[in-house]
Amino acid sequence: MSHHLSGPHLRSPMDDARLDLTDVFAFTVPGDSTVLIMNVNPIAPTGGTAFHPDAVYRINVDTDGDHRADLAFSFEFSRPVDGQQTFTVYRATGEQARGHEAAGKQLVADAPVSFGPAPTVVEAGPYLLSVGLRSDPFFADLDGIVDNFQWTGVDWGADKNVFGIVIEAPNAEISTDPEIGVWARVSVRQNGELKSVDRGAHPSLTAYFNAEEAKEAYNEGEPAADWDTYREPWTEVLRRTGGYDAEAAEAALRVILPDILRYDRDLPAAYPNGRALTDDVTSARLAMISGGQIATDHIGPHTDLLPEFPYLGTPHAVAD
Repeated sequence: MSHHLSGPHLRSPMDDARLDLTDVFAFTVPGDSTVLIMNVNPIAPTGGTAFHPDAVYRINVDTDGDHRADLAFSFEFSRPVDGQQTFTVYRATGEQARGHEAAGKQLVADAPVSFGPAPTVVEAGPYLLSVGLRSDPFFADLDGIVDNFQWTGVDWGADKNVFGIVIEAPNAEISTDPEIGVWARVSVRQNGELKSVDRGAHPSLTAYFNAEEAKEAYNEGEPAADWDTYREPWTEVLRRTGGYDAEAAEAALRVILPDILRYDRDLPAAYPNGRALTDDVTSARLAMISGGQIATDHIGPHTDLLPEFPYLGTPHAVAD
């Protein structure tokens, strides 16, 4: 599945769904604005009824192509009280964007998280922000994938929710260069130290490529080191699953390593150039892994997406 359950043994990092990054999206909308989305907490709110109050949820942007963050938006959350929670957002640039701590200029303080059907929209200068429970846009026949690609026709994500973090801003607020790179990270404070427990951009990488014992190190890592660290073991995965030779494997891996979603905003968002909410990333990854032998899982995008901010659909009712 996309980036859901990205800890070892198909579990959430630290067995805590609140820390589980599920998807990253980057696209533009009319009005010359860029939208960045990170979703967390699969099967919300079952796995966690609020964001983790000791975590930093961060969207990173590389604006110069060096695979390091030049801009970062960090979200921190209050401890929930009576089902209510607030968030604070920081915008960091330069060296402050390179670390994992919430740093930089405070854009919003103590804004409400929405846990109901209606999203809360917060304006902060040129930025629109929305944080809360939303419908999960991820679509895939997961049961069919697990059952050796015997398709069931059932979309696993059709009735699932996530916690969404959505930013919209004028393009130039993100970067004056139309080409950017985006990835997300979740870190949690333990014993006074901030530890990265999940990170990623491209969908369905760690589930297919990383051995169980490598997943924690991957989640702690930096994209700038990805090519040197993962080129050889991931080449072997492609050789085994799709019959790739070394040249073909390198060409395929150049698209997803470093694990940063590259996006030329002068072109329409269509994965792997950015990622729209309707992009069929499951089929793209199946085709890659299988060397083109498996073209699709026959599941289409969700129809509950909103045409306006925050774009993620109304959350599904949760059974008691």
